[in-house]
Amino acid sequence: MSKAGAGVYSRYTQDAMLLLASLIRESRLERRMTAQEVADRAGISRGLLQRIEKGDLKCQVGAVFEVALIVGVPLFGMDDEADLRFQLHQTRAKLALMPQSIRRSNKQVQDDF
Repeated sequence: MSKAGAGVYSRYTQDAMLLLASLIRESRLERRMTAQEVADRAGISRGLLQRIEKGDLKCQVGAVFEVALIVGVPLFGMDDEADLRFQLHQTRAKLALMPQSIRRSNKQVQDDF
């Protein structure tokens, strides 16, 4: 019997998290950092770090991103903070031009001629 909530995430999401988890673990080991060192720097428990490195999808995204930063795994294909901030600025500029909300029209079109 599977855990409650298993299968909620798409296969793509599961695979992406497993890839990120593997990259985090590989980078930590390449840098010869202990799990406790990384956990201390990230301000999380060693158990949470172990769950992150196993690809647990229920870990907080902020904790996962912080661990990735500490061990040097680039996020969103960007190697430095300047690239990330530039992309964030560009995205916010695009969002500012978009409507605040999108609603479907409930108007009935009368096309009886």
